[in-house]
Amino acid sequence: MSDLQNEVSELERKSATAARLFDIRRIIGGLFVVYGVIVTVAGITASDADLKKAENININLWTGLGMLVLGLFFLVWLKLRPVVPPAVEDVEAAEGASAH
Repeated sequence: MSDLQNEVSELERKSATAARLFDIRRIIGGLFVVYGVIVTVAGITASDADLKKAENININLWTGLGMLVLGLFFLVWLKLRPVVPPAVEDVEAAEGASAH
């Protein structure tokens, strides 16, 4: 019985790791931060000709900063409210209820 309990606890740990790894907030936040940095750098290095095209508004800078804020929001949200995988008992109860 001890081997079975060890195997179940190992599967629970793997499930929790997979749930945290593939959380959509991590993917969205990471992409927004990466693209936000790229667009912010493009905004910082904008030429005068680029600014004249946009009526002297540095669109890349403001958009990049907005993307950075949004990406950081998702990552902070992920840190403050991590994913908790359902307990094995809850999954078994749900499977049993759907079978009837």
